[in-house]
Amino acid sequence: MRFIHLLVIGALIFAAAHVYRIKMDSTARTEKVLRLHAEIREQRDAIASLRAEWAKLDAPLRLQGLSDRHLSLKPVNGTQYDSLKNLPERPPRMFRPGEPDPIGAMLNTIEAASDPETVTGSVPQPEDNQ
Repeated sequence: MRFIHLLVIGALIFAAAHVYRIKMDSTARTEKVLRLHAEIREQRDAIASLRAEWAKLDAPLRLQGLSDRHLSLKPVNGTQYDSLKNLPERPPRMFRPGEPDPIGAMLNTIEAASDPETVTGSVPQPEDNQ
């Protein structure tokens, strides 16, 4: 009978230690959650202040004053536009329709002549010592 009492007391001590460990873990996690909430609040406050500062810097009246002060812009007049008939002629084609583009052909020739093992013309691939 004495052995059963010692076994029950040992089980109670083990259960109490286990419950205490669970309590300490939950307390630590609660503190971590509270710290994270505080950090989130700080970040939201920082974002709000940055948005307010951006709104102040992006105000149209402020930008208008800065442009008037630092840029020598003039309003657009109706006489600054021209009709389409006064545009210059389109430049002549350098190749006939149906022929390949000469610049594209040169690029294709360069790509075909390049060594596919090199990354660029100045940086060779590392050689394998096998």
